[in-house]
Amino acid sequence: MPCTVVVGGNFGDEGKGKVIAYLANKDKPNIIARGGVGPNAGHTVYLDGKKYGLRQLPCGFVYQNARLLIGPGVLIDPNVVLDEISLTKTEGRVGIDYNCAIIEDKHIKEDQASEHLKNKIGSTGTGCGPANVDRINRTVKLAKEIPELEPYHTDVPLEVNLALGDEKYVFIENSQGFGLSLYHGTYPYCTSKDVSASSAAADVGIGPTKVDEVILIFKSFPTRVGEGPFKNALTAEESKERGIEEFGTVTGRPRRSGLPDWDMMKRAVMINGATQIGITCIDYFDRSYAGTKNFDDLTNQMKSFVKEVEDKLTVPVTLISTGPDTDHIIDLRDEKIAEKRE
Repeated sequence: MPCTVVVGGNFGDEGKGKVIAYLANKDKPNIIARGGVGPNAGHTVYLDGKKYGLRQLPCGFVYQNARLLIGPGVLIDPNVVLDEISLTKTEGRVGIDYNCAIIEDKHIKEDQASEHLKNKIGSTGTGCGPANVDRINRTVKLAKEIPELEPYHTDVPLEVNLALGDEKYVFIENSQGFGLSLYHGTYPYCTSKDVSASSAAADVGIGPTKVDEVILIFKSFPTRVGEGPFKNALTAEESKERGIEEFGTVTGRPRRSGLPDWDMMKRAVMINGATQIGITCIDYFDRSYAGTKNFDDLTNQMKSFVKEVEDKLTVPVTLISTGPDTDHIIDLRDEKIAEKRE
């Protein structure tokens, strides 16, 4: 069985949560493991008509037979993760690695009080940067020291590697997007670690030879929350004319929107080693096919856009999100994989 990693190709906000929820229900992985920074990025997913804005737990919780793990590379805010476990009623399915670093109140206060982080960089103020500094200095507390997390303590790398050895399906979901990577993004306007596919695998303790598929998610119109360069950005008026008005899941701040940045997208494909591409939010451009699951329902203009993505990035587009609900997906994986084999 494969190991699949899902990562963002823009500045986060690509709609990964919805795509991940779809894949979880469709592919039924045995384990869904969360990589990424920590609670500074939100993923939105709908289940039974209810909206969930998650910051710590995997969005794949919607598939009720999956084991939900948080890898040792992820920062944990105990208050946030315990609230989400209660909200999603996943008490018996969650595992938090012993070595996850803990965000304390002091980290949040430092983050929010920092003129540099708050006003220049546009930090979410969730304490991730200061907590990662303490981790580097080897002074941070770990999950194994927090009694409230004891029911969930586990060895995540051991669990995921044993599962792969038993030919079980492991799914890794990451947070944020390529443009926010500490190493590859728009430094200094970025997050406090790398968020590429290789780091997502490392976050949960999986070696690169065990990853089979990397699905890179792009928004049909990239968006960005906070400060930093944004090539091809639209003005607020232009965004409103196109019907694009969005707000960050964690911060509530308005998102800036723009047109595709092909150079950045090509680099995201290269560094993440993408084997498949997902495109989201195409229903913003034509509401007539919102929610469709059939590629033939798309306009010729949108079909041409999909072809342009494939031609310029040389990676097949296998998933197209056409609306907010979990099943609003055009799934072309079987067709594209067959084409690739031919």
